[in-house]
Amino acid sequence: MTDTSEISHTGAVAAPGDSGILDEALQRLHASGPERMGRLTNHGPMAVESLVRGGQGHTVHRWLDYYRAKLEDMPAPGTPVTDADWRTALGDPRRAADWIGYFERALAERPWREVLAAWWPVFLPGISGGSTHPVIRVGHAVRTLLGPGGETAPRVAELAHGLGYWAARHTPLPVRTPVVLPSSAGAADALAAVERIPVQDGSLPDRFAQLTQVPVWPGSTPDPEAARDRLADLVTAAVHRFASHGHGEPIMLVHAATAPNAVLRTLPALPRELWPASLDAAWAASAAVTAAYSPAAPETYREADAEAGRSTFDEVFARAAAHGDDHTIKFADTALDVGDRLARAAALRGVELNPPTL
Repeated sequence: MTDTSEISHTGAVAAPGDSGILDEALQRLHASGPERMGRLTNHGPMAVESLVRGGQGHTVHRWLDYYRAKLEDMPAPGTPVTDADWRTALGDPRRAADWIGYFERALAERPWREVLAAWWPVFLPGISGGSTHPVIRVGHAVRTLLGPGGETAPRVAELAHGLGYWAARHTPLPVRTPVVLPSSAGAADALAAVERIPVQDGSLPDRFAQLTQVPVWPGSTPDPEAARDRLADLVTAAVHRFASHGHGEPIMLVHAATAPNAVLRTLPALPRELWPASLDAAWAASAAVTAAYSPAAPETYREADAEAGRSTFDEVFARAAAHGDDHTIKFADTALDVGDRLARAAALRGVELNPPTL
């Protein structure tokens, strides 16, 4: 490994041909539904996009061969969702296939950015539905459309699947009492001020039902550029916090970082006037996950920090890819966007804390 303490890598370069690998993988996955076993999320599209983005495209089909045993077929469609009656289907997980079909039709008729911008403010209040996985899937889909290879049919289809899943699992958070923070509070201070729920047990919806308050952050409505910068600060703070607090629940706490990062990745495709509301929704989701799963006290992470100091992010992400766990891969992908030593240590904590699958 490289002997340096401050190697930053904020964007791996996919190898030639990886664009085709991604499209092939998405086509394999689109025969499957967005969930399995009633509620567990299909992480395949998000994980393979992370692998390609992180320069591990050569591992994608092997990983899919392992993961396909966890997939279930797309559920049978029922009654098509229409422009006239979509409100009655919003938040109904039984209508997932109907919603995906709706967005497939919409994206065949209109540019994908136009469809995304129209539905983004509708979906933001339900950002925490499906344990935040729908917005994360949308964020990965948008990154593929904006990235190398551009607007291929499988990538547009992936956006339809992500938006349809979000519509089906759209679930607003409960009303919470705002807690005022000092005006100087940064994202790390705001996360530290989140109060843990009294009973840290049960499913995520059960835990979210216990939410009674939320710190007000940021204290005033920022302009679009400031909203983007503060969203980036939130992603950084959540990634860094995982290094010391991820042991509380290493699978679920990754979403405190990956959900706001999905929003951050989507901003370039959205009208600027939607950016401040996007920050507010991302903060609400990150704070809710933090309240639901954060441990009572931090832990040290000396081994992860020492390895981070002598590792490049390519090496760290390769470890996550070899580890194989979908959440570990996706969290390392978000940590790669942050790119500093503490982010590398946090990614390595994910490797340490989660059981390997490959």
